[in-house]
Amino acid sequence: MTAHAIVTLSIKDPETLASYREKAGAALAKYKAEPLAVSQEAQIIEGDTSAPDVTVILTFPDRDHALGWINDPELASTHALRQGAGTSNIILM
Repeated sequence: MTAHAIVTLSIKDPETLASYREKAGAALAKYKAEPLAVSQEAQIIEGDTSAPDVTVILTFPDRDHALGWINDPELASTHALRQGAGTSNIILM
């Protein structure tokens, strides 16, 4: 069953984010993930939190692919770039 992940990023280091973006496509492709939606204009319409700088909805073939992507030791340095660019949160649905 298809799985989706919501990724939110609050960017503090745009240069590190640019480095992450160079590697992110290959990391996602390895697990057959595709961005379903990407926005730099997310708006909080309910709740008490700040909108992130970037919001992405990823689609994976299934939960195992999503968990493989986030837990793959070969991708640790790629994930570290995302994490080093600012605050990131990923919710697997």
